[in-house]
Amino acid sequence: MLAENQIEIWGGIEGTINRVGDAYHDQSEYSGHYEREGDVDLIASLGIKMLRYPVLWEKHQPQKDTIIDWTFVEKNLKRLKELHVEPIAGLVHHGSGPAFVNFFDGSFEEGVADYARLVAEKFPWLEYYTPINEPLTTARFCGLYGHWYPHAKDDLSFYKILLSECKATVMAMNAIREINPNAKLIQTEDLGKAYSTPVLQYQAELENHRRWISYDLLCGRVNKDHPFWSYLIETVGITQNELNYFIDNNCVPDVCGFNYYLTSERYLDHDLSKYPEEFHGGNGKHKYADIHTVLVPLKEESGPYVLLREAYEHLQLPIAVTECHLHSTREEQMRWFNEMWETVNELKADGVDIRALTAWAIFGLYGWNKLVTEPWGTYEPGVFNLSTGCPRPTALARLIQVLTKHKVYYHPVLETEGWWKRDTRPLFTAANVVSMKSRKHVPKCQPLLILGKSGTLGNAFSRICLERNIHHIILSKADVDIIDSETVEQVIQELNPWAIINAAGYVKIDEAEKAHQTCFDANKTGAAVLAEVCQKYPIKLVSFSSDQVFDGAKNDPYVESDEVNPLNVYGQSKAQAEESILKTNPKALIIRTSSFFSPWDNFNFATTTLADLKEGRRVAAANDVYISPTYVPDLVHETLDLLLDNEHGIFHLTNHGKITWADFALKIAEMAGCDVALVNAKPLSQMRLKAKRPYNSVLQSEKGIKLPTVENALQRYFEAVANVYQSGAIAV
Repeated sequence: MLAENQIEIWGGIEGTINRVGDAYHDQSEYSGHYEREGDVDLIASLGIKMLRYPVLWEKHQPQKDTIIDWTFVEKNLKRLKELHVEPIAGLVHHGSGPAFVNFFDGSFEEGVADYARLVAEKFPWLEYYTPINEPLTTARFCGLYGHWYPHAKDDLSFYKILLSECKATVMAMNAIREINPNAKLIQTEDLGKAYSTPVLQYQAELENHRRWISYDLLCGRVNKDHPFWSYLIETVGITQNELNYFIDNNCVPDVCGFNYYLTSERYLDHDLSKYPEEFHGGNGKHKYADIHTVLVPLKEESGPYVLLREAYEHLQLPIAVTECHLHSTREEQMRWFNEMWETVNELKADGVDIRALTAWAIFGLYGWNKLVTEPWGTYEPGVFNLSTGCPRPTALARLIQVLTKHKVYYHPVLETEGWWKRDTRPLFTAANVVSMKSRKHVPKCQPLLILGKSGTLGNAFSRICLERNIHHIILSKADVDIIDSETVEQVIQELNPWAIINAAGYVKIDEAEKAHQTCFDANKTGAAVLAEVCQKYPIKLVSFSSDQVFDGAKNDPYVESDEVNPLNVYGQSKAQAEESILKTNPKALIIRTSSFFSPWDNFNFATTTLADLKEGRRVAAANDVYISPTYVPDLVHETLDLLLDNEHGIFHLTNHGKITWADFALKIAEMAGCDVALVNAKPLSQMRLKAKRPYNSVLQSEKGIKLPTVENALQRYFEAVANVYQSGAIAV
């Protein structure tokens, strides 16, 4: 199955089960994989050849006398074979084993071997195994840094754990091969490297020798001529017999897998003053900063090409990238995977025996921002996004589907650099973190066209596209009149955009009552023209609607499938726009949203309220109208991700929460340290507004899209405007 002539794309389910104290954190439980039908078919739809699949010891045998229920894993492994996807069975993934074993008395190794034998007996046709994932990383987290059980922080514990994991790998493969002599070892490890100032060169050299130690042990290379032999025996306290075991019982991997992240390469600097405290550490001899190299102006050659070539030259064995993942915005995830794909193919062309690139965390992962030291934690989407409650294919899925067919994948966002290569990324230098000067460069790729240059939303899209390095052009009404189809076509022919974001429109709800035609021209007719032209070419269209399409009669939040019944002219224009767009262009994306607030304009409720309160002016706000305010940066980021994922239809995007206008004003007053008595809460009937409003226009997505809470958004809003409004009472 393993390819030699071309690079394969493999996949991987993040299946970590690690122990913190007496608690076990199970990624497959968090992702819902155990409860969800159809995951395997979704994975196979990507066209991948092999899948790293968790068949984990801690899950199946939590107590020594457990009678193992193989039902779930058996069904999925068999289904993978039916779909011609070869499983790579992972037995321990960052784990320390069930509670009845430990690393220091031989029970861990014996337990892994016994469990491996049970797996092989149950599934004698399984050919590929990873008994222990990343033994060096796991040993560091368990024995050197104290993050995971047994929470040790000394060299002897660290190396004892490492030797235990490597010995367990040997014993497991021996047990498996008694049943299936053709079983193959796909070993994995982090592809790390350390760089340093001259003062810390000794520490960098130690870590750079150490990065190969698990492979050298498995291959039986740690003998008296190895640079670590004397160090392990004389300095650490490892016995010669412990090392001789691997010389006598070597277990050379069939493929040496390496997992590369932007945090894999580290820079060690004795000058702590350059870096925030979060990067400060030491080794007992020196205190130093330990920071990933992408954040420092490193002059040495680095990056995945350099490190993978070093790995191949050191091992002289087939290699693969067994994890490829980036926690970032969607286009950055695409850029990262595409860059790694280009790298592995370049290595192959240069004579390196590299077999595969693995799309890691197919369903995403949880809590790695805190090194899985707490249950659940922040979710990072993968090839499929689980934020909606069920797997939703992202732009990565389409990219992988094309690459698995060995076809060329094209998207304009791939023609611009990822943040890790941009001159605008923050770099830590002699004094403070600074942004490098940007090279003013206009890409030749197709632009994203944004309409609405004079408005809050259009300008926010332009700002965030600059931040995300998405080449775009923003036009005003003077540049293009969207109710004139000939003008729109002319602009499209001239600019050749890959998508259009319609952030233009009439937004004055009360004035619309007397400006019916103007409102409908801008909101309905213009949107309909764009939908028709985008369908003709074809170009992806994103347009915006409003909570004002609902009448407020519902007590619960409104979801996408609820019937519209607008109460005012503005809402009518938006409701008719939705209907016209989807009738003409079913693949268009419509975002319903509500009650903007933004740090980048002076005309939203939060900003005007804050200004009035700071000046001691009273603020009138309705106390019987419920809304779901929307922080514009959150709205724009999520919309761009949905656009890149090629979603269509109606989506509700608002920050999570239900609040009245009056309570919203009170929160702003409290967080700004202003007098809450200045907020004049009154019923809507006393507000003297020209347009009728729904008493409830709270939006919620039945499609599972959930932006951060209103409280969280307000905290970030205040952080963004803190340079203008300074207050010790601001909640951050």
